[in-house]
Amino acid sequence: MSPSLSKAERAALLDLARRSIEAHLGSGEAPKSPGGASFLEHRGAFVTLKRRADDELRGCIGYAEPILALFEAVERGAVAAAVEDRRFSPVTPSELPGLRIEISALTALHPVKAEDVKVGEHGLVVRRGERRGLLLPQVAQEWGWDRETFLKKTCLKAGLPEDAWRNGETEILAFEAEVFGED
Repeated sequence: MSPSLSKAERAALLDLARRSIEAHLGSGEAPKSPGGASFLEHRGAFVTLKRRADDELRGCIGYAEPILALFEAVERGAVAAAVEDRRFSPVTPSELPGLRIEISALTALHPVKAEDVKVGEHGLVVRRGERRGLLLPQVAQEWGWDRETFLKKTCLKAGLPEDAWRNGETEILAFEAEVFGED
């Protein structure tokens, strides 16, 4: 996937994410929404927070479906990653400078066969009934997973048995992500 956001657009979104968190935590003014067609396009997006010191995950929340303009998905995802990710305690104002922000701007979801999943290129959504799990493409790469492990881990994230991807009732969807971050 070729980059669709310019360096300046990426910088503006990263600034928007940081300033949105600062404003929510009471340590900054609410940012103005950036203008431009790229920011108004409806796209899925995730915001990931990692500690600068050890690169450990501190929060990650976003939208897989293109239900919001990109700037709004980033704005809301940033605040939610900081204070609503149930895996972690809320980020404090004093902690924020020690966090690095990463944004994943997603392409549309599309059905994919398990054998066509490409590790490092695809992110996955696995759905069956009310259960749903999502893993970003960089997760499989960071952990060195092969395709089968990636499918298993996505099923587990959905609260399904790890082999649920083999069941015809389980829907496998793929997407690509334009991933960029601070530093």
